Parts: sequence; C-alpha cells; structure tokens
Amino acid sequence: MDGAVEVAVACAPPVMVERGFPAYISPLMSTPSSGFSHSSTSSTLRPTPEQIEQQARVLASGSPEDVLRWGLSTYGKDLAIASSFSLEDCVVIDMAAKIDRQVRVFALDTGRLPEETYMCAERMRMKYDLTIEWQFPDRIPVESLLREKGLYSFRDSLDNRHECCGLRKVVPLNRVLASLGAWVTGLRREQSVTRTDIPSLEVDRDHGAIAKLSPLIGWSWEQVREYAQKNKVPVHALHDKGFPSIGCAPCTRAVAPGEHPRAGRWWWENPDSKECGLHPVHS
Repeated sequence: MDGAVEVAVACAPPVMVERGFPAYISPLMSTPSSGFSHSSTSSTLRPTPEQIEQQARVLASGSPEDVLRWGLSTYGKDLAIASSFSLEDCVVIDMAAKIDRQVRVFALDTGRLPEETYMCAERMRMKYDLTIEWQFPDRIPVESLLREKGLYSFRDSLDNRHECCGLRKVVPLNRVLASLGAWVTGLRREQSVTRTDIPSLEVDRDHGAIAKLSPLIGWSWEQVREYAQKNKVPVHALHDKGFPSIGCAPCTRAVAPGEHPRAGRWWWENPDSKECGLHPVHS
C-alpha cells in the first residue's frame, strides 16, 4: 500500500517447514475467498512473533520471491496482498500469482480515488483473474465529517488530515487485518524517510502481531520498472504523468524533476509526517 476484503476456504493439511513451525500449503485450485469474515487457517497454527522474527533474519538476504513463497506456503488463504495499484503493488501481485494463482488481494476504496486507479485495478483483475476484495469506509462517520468540516478539511491541519485518512483508510484496513494472519505490502525504503528501517518481514504489532511482508523493500524504482516491463505488468497511467506515488486524488499531485518521489503526497506537509496511518511510524 503507497496509495490499498468472506466464505471459509479449505486448506491442505498442515506440514512442517524447516524453520520448525506449521505451515499451510495453499492449493492452486482452491476456491477463492469472497472476503474476510474469518480466516481459513486456525490462529493456533500461526507462527509466533518470535518465530516470525527468526524467519525475518533468514529472509533478510532473500529475494522478493523468497519472501512471498514463505508467506504463501506458511499462511495460505490466511494471507492477502494490500493493493493501491501502484506499480510496486502490481509487481508484488505478479510475483505472488506466479507462486499461487489464487493469491488473495484486497483494496481500500476511500471514495476519492483517481479514475486511473480503478482502470488499473480492472486491468489487473482481468490479467490475473483476480477477485479484488474491495473495502469501503463506514458511511455514517464519513458523512458526519463532511457535513461538519466540509470536503477539504484535511488541508486545514495535520490532525484533520489524519482524521480523514483514519476514517477512509485505517478503519477499513484494521477491519480486514483483524481476520488475517499475514499481509503483504509494496513498501520500499527509498519511498520515504519514514520507511528506511522497514525489513522485508516483520511482526505487525499494531495489528495483533500478525506477519507483515514487504518483499520489495530493498528495491529501487528502476528495478520495479524493469521487472514490470520484462513481465508485462499493467502500469497505473498516472505513473507516466509524473506521479511516482499515488493516493487519493485531492491529496496527490505530479512531482517536478528532481523532487522526492513522495513530494506529491500531501505536499503542504512536512516530509516526516507523510504517512496516512496504514503503516504507523514508531520512534
């Protein structure tokens, strides 16, 4: 997610992976889930935080595919990719689909996404035969915010912007992650000063100590572009119009040559505050 989810699915019997904890192998022909009402892998079989941290040390020097292969074999349908349909997220989906073509993908529709985001999502859905599990904000709090503060309160203060992001992004994300054992992001370290210390695998203690995978964390933008071109991954149209980072339409602008890739996100704020709450920063 720089930027983005219900019927139980039967899993194959658990097997022991070499790291010493149970894993579920996701059957390639398993029935796709229609959402996140409950997980298909028992929480009692999930790796502990200590085991996730141990595996993180092993995968620190691994490839993005190594990280995804571990996640998919360990969690099966208890894992999902969060996609905003940035190029990073689309590349992650391509990699994961080559490992398990039934990989789960969810996206957050904030109600203010650019049209190009929906177009890219549809191209991805068709190319990879995805069931994109769209999530939406709760209607009543959003209506109350707009009636009380107007359509652009997020530009008035950082608190107001966090309030808007909280209702439109964070609450729906928390709702999804409450039922998962692992989630996958398209984060990269060079995207932001707030992301320089993120590993490829970590314990997400903000969401119940589940596993958080960021397989592209060490990649450059050039590597992402090269992979997408080589593998014919759909590209969000705004990327070719000066938008290296894409979120909600009112909060994203094109960047000038030489500007930081996330300079166009909430451009009226300081760089060290440019997170929406999906990936909390702890000092």
